[in-house]
Amino acid sequence: MSWNVEVASDADIKRGLAPVSRPIDRHPPYKRIATEEAWNIPEILEAQVRLLESPNPPDDPSLRMAGMFSKLKPLQDQLMDIGERRIARMDELGIDKQLLLLTAPGVQVLEPDEGTSLARLANDRLAEACRRFPDRYAGLTVFAPQNVKGAVAEIERGMKTLGFNGAVLNSHFRGRYLDELEFWPIIEALEAYDAALYIHPTIPPAAWSQPYEFRGFGGALAGFTHEVWMHTMGLIFSGAFDRFPNFRLVIGHMGEAMPLLLYRFDWMQSNADGKEGLRGGAPAVKLKHPVSYYFKTNIWITTSGQGWEPSIKYCMDVLGPDRVIYAMDYPYQQSADEVAAYDAFDMSPEHKKMLMQTNAERVFRLTR
Repeated sequence: MSWNVEVASDADIKRGLAPVSRPIDRHPPYKRIATEEAWNIPEILEAQVRLLESPNPPDDPSLRMAGMFSKLKPLQDQLMDIGERRIARMDELGIDKQLLLLTAPGVQVLEPDEGTSLARLANDRLAEACRRFPDRYAGLTVFAPQNVKGAVAEIERGMKTLGFNGAVLNSHFRGRYLDELEFWPIIEALEAYDAALYIHPTIPPAAWSQPYEFRGFGGALAGFTHEVWMHTMGLIFSGAFDRFPNFRLVIGHMGEAMPLLLYRFDWMQSNADGKEGLRGGAPAVKLKHPVSYYFKTNIWITTSGQGWEPSIKYCMDVLGPDRVIYAMDYPYQQSADEVAAYDAFDMSPEHKKMLMQTNAERVFRLTR
């Protein structure tokens, strides 16, 4: 089974905006570890559709996105497969290992009890796949943040019992974010159990999604990027990284373009840093460091959906070569040409191996 990929025009290739067709190096001097690779279980999709079609569904654009995705059978077939067919496709693409993340919008669009129960079911299924194919799959534990106590328990179970390599959150949950103090026990658990958190995007919440959806920008064109931007900056300015200095955060799609703005973030930091009256009148939070410090200390980015050499090298330059990690974004975006383009990048062998293999091994503890 193959996934249709939009073919780049000759003009795009000449501008460097798409990979030139070339063969994949079948024996590269590194492993290709892809770190934002989506999967799902039928029970979660069924629960999402059932809630969406109920008499009084919540006004949640992410839930509506799930309903739209449910109608795309080729996509769902690939998401539901974490067995040998997926591995065969990985072999075609030259991918040695996938880090599996439960796809957006995940369990957080569901009611707390059902979301918690289905998170456990998904984690059990994923753990079994990782046991069957330990050299090909690693996994991130999923949790339902709308049930804080249950989320903490599932993070502990995922890391201590199931042997996962971090956790995944499909960003906001009906407009709520982890920077709100009510959810800090989740961050405390992530730090305590040495679990890097991957925040994957979803459509912006109902309070500010209309202009995006009105123009068709709710997804990867803009809404996904800005929604993770909000979550990441919220965590920084809440003081979460000062309170939990060993908390590791990973965001995809070249850091949702945020590395390009680090200079301006630092320059304009005083707009929100130490200000009274923010967050519904919560006490003012004064950060210990410039915004850029947290990007270079607590945050890593992946290249999912952005296999473009100039942007990757730029981020390695401004953040450090140890903070950029390869990802494909399977099955939403997959291309043998893109994989081959990574092989041809003009960078040192040391940095190439860090990008494709060793940064992922270190951040997600893949070698323990």
